[in-house]
This record gives sequence, C-alpha cells and structure tokens, in this order.
Amino acid sequence: MGIWYIRVMKIWAIADLHLSFGVPNKKMDVFGPRWENHAKKIEEHWRDLISEEDLVLIAGDISWALHLEDALVDLKWIANLPGTKVMSKGNHDLWWKSMSKVKPILPPRIHLIYNNAFTYQGVSIGGTRLWDHLDNDFSSYIEFQKIPDGVHVHEKTHTKEDNLHDEKIYKSEIERLKLSLNCLDPTAHTRIAMIHYPPTGSIQKKTAVTTLLETYKIQTCVYGHLHNLKENAPVNFNYNGISYICTSCDFLKFKPVELTF
Repeated sequence: MGIWYIRVMKIWAIADLHLSFGVPNKKMDVFGPRWENHAKKIEEHWRDLISEEDLVLIAGDISWALHLEDALVDLKWIANLPGTKVMSKGNHDLWWKSMSKVKPILPPRIHLIYNNAFTYQGVSIGGTRLWDHLDNDFSSYIEFQKIPDGVHVHEKTHTKEDNLHDEKIYKSEIERLKLSLNCLDPTAHTRIAMIHYPPTGSIQKKTAVTTLLETYKIQTCVYGHLHNLKENAPVNFNYNGISYICTSCDFLKFKPVELTF
C-alpha cells in the first residue's frame, strides 16, 4: 500500500523585483554586477523552492513600467511562476494607477492589497505602500553606488517643503494601512502585514506603523525598498512581539525567504 504525502502550504516573500520585460531599456544591470540577469536568478530560486500550493508575498516595486499595458508582460511572467501571489504597491509602481484599472486585467492567481485584505487558508494579509519618514533611516548601512553616466536617478532632498510633503503622504498611508488592517479576517490563525517602506529605522523604536501593527495583532511584517545593504544591516528584527523581515530581492540574493511562525 502506498504512502500518501500531503504538503503543508508554505509562505514566502520577496520584494523589489524591478522587472522590465515590457520596457527593456530599464534593466537593473546599471546598478551593479549583482543585478545582472536578476530576473533569471529570481526565477531559478523561485522554481527550486516554491510549489503551486504555496503563498508568495511581493511587497512592491514590481515593474519599471509606466503604463499598465507594459507592466502586463511582467505580471504574466510572475503569474507563470508557482504559487498564489499577493502584491502590494511600491514607490516605482507607476503603472498601478487604480485598482479599478489593474484588477480586471490581472492574470490568474495574483491578488492585490490596496485598502483591503486578502485571506487564504487561514492566513490574512493587509498592508500599504507607506512612504519616507525621517525617523526611518538606514543610510549608515547602505553601500551607496556610483551611478553610471546617462542614468537618471532622482536624488532625495530634505528641504522644509520636501519634509512637509513627505509627512502629508506618510499620514495618508497610515490611514490606508488602518483601512487595510480593518479588513483582516478575525478568524485567521496567521496575520501578516506587507509594506514597501521600512516601518521603523535602524535603531528600532515606536512609530505610527509599529503601533498599528501591534494594535491589530500582526505576527509578521515584510517590507522592501532598501538596496545595497551591508551584511550587518539590522533590517530583520523582533520588536514588541512582531517579526520584521526585509525582503528586498538583492538583500535576499534574489532568493525568496520562507516565513515561519
């Protein structure tokens, strides 16, 4: 008599895919040799680790495309990989103008987090993009790269007007996060938040984000956005009972990380 084997669903996370199949002039190779053929590296690791039964969280900066029709190529690439995918927005996802436009054209088994939550087999997920905040600084742990000539990168400035602008967006994103967390399934055994920007800084302390996540009894928070991190960067930590995990794909060496509970 044969032995039956039932595989338990695993939860994986990876952010900042920065795909450019629809806009091939925006390859990530210009940001250093580690990014050469990065999509191929992601796919190889993904197929090696992840099964169709699994859940995969992608916390923003999915595609470099400016227009939805160009991003669709990248979304189809993601859809062809194993697992059920849940995506939230990043600061570079300019193709994602509104849920009403994106949702109807989504390939199968891709789900979006935006003022809502997604629940799958007892796992409930909420989140938002978030935004820059002066207190959430990791600059001392970033190896800043020389950008090649001809590559335009927007340099962050911190004038009074800039800071006021950032604070306004940050507050609106906190409200979006609250809306999303309100939609979490109260019967779920696992509660996850996915955001793009860091929830706190390298010196972990209380923020509006950490306070909200504690209020809604989140167990794990995944985030991205940070690149060229030093090996000793304190980006994975436990704060007041919540596990915070940085899932920027270059920090993960383009290998999805399994979440454990």
